[in-house]
Amino acid sequence: MDIVLHILSRNILPLFFLILIGYVLDRAFNLDINALLKVNFYVFVPVFTFVNLYQTAIETDALLAMLVTALILLGNMAVSHLLARIRGYSRSMTSAFQNSVMFYNSGNIGIPIVTLVFSSGVFVVNGETPYLSLAVTIQIMVLVIQNITTNTLGFFNAGRASLHWRQAVLNVLKMPAIYMISLAFILKAIPYDFTRIPIWPALEYARGGLVPVALITLGTQLAKSRIHLRNRTVYLAVATRLLIGPLMALALIWLLRIDGIVAQVLLISAAVPSAVNSALIAVEYDNHPDFATQVVVVSTLASAFTLTGVIYLASMLFPV
Repeated sequence: MDIVLHILSRNILPLFFLILIGYVLDRAFNLDINALLKVNFYVFVPVFTFVNLYQTAIETDALLAMLVTALILLGNMAVSHLLARIRGYSRSMTSAFQNSVMFYNSGNIGIPIVTLVFSSGVFVVNGETPYLSLAVTIQIMVLVIQNITTNTLGFFNAGRASLHWRQAVLNVLKMPAIYMISLAFILKAIPYDFTRIPIWPALEYARGGLVPVALITLGTQLAKSRIHLRNRTVYLAVATRLLIGPLMALALIWLLRIDGIVAQVLLISAAVPSAVNSALIAVEYDNHPDFATQVVVVSTLASAFTLTGVIYLASMLFPV
């Protein structure tokens, strides 16, 4: 019961408070959603990706986590595509459905959840948290893969619903996040600490701005969206993301014989709700934005309960 209250009070409620701020602000001032999107995609997302990737050490466990995360994403892509074909969705809806399932909130929900789990309860030994550093590192690797694919495959997938594939590729190449990924790897190979440069504090500030700005933007989009509580496609996407996603991750973890902290983090991470960026991408390309926004909101609400079960399952199946 304590973990449920922790998740609700420390992670879920703060997120929805920021979404509510965006909703209220739009109702009061009719905010420009396109301007907010540009700030997200051209400032906060690339800086967040660059700073996290540059500051994260890439070790064996981290490389394994990146591999499993990529395999989980491919599995989610295949399952969501199959479900979309069975349901007879249009090309544009199939793209929106896939993005909502493939890309999950590994940053502003995944990292706080992992930090909470591995800094409390049985993971505290003599007042210390010996597993926290490894757990957060693994989660950041999950975040790196999700960031890379969201800002490449996610944009391409949304764009090809209404554009020729060449134009969709060109649009992806215009996104600065993919260049920040390359830059981070290049700078990591240079024997100099770039955190000492004068503009680094500004990059840190911008990294911290991603979560609130993205959530306020989501609230703004929610205020402009038409909510359909009887939309079965939303609930199918949510069920696929929160239930089938973790089961697929569990199968891969067992298949690759991963255990301990790495297995726990990978399983927990695979159970987080749909990424805010999947809704923002849908708005950017006008690819069923109402549907994508509803999936983010409903999956985030439902994850307060499903995550609790997955966290308990992870601790039982992969003890340390």
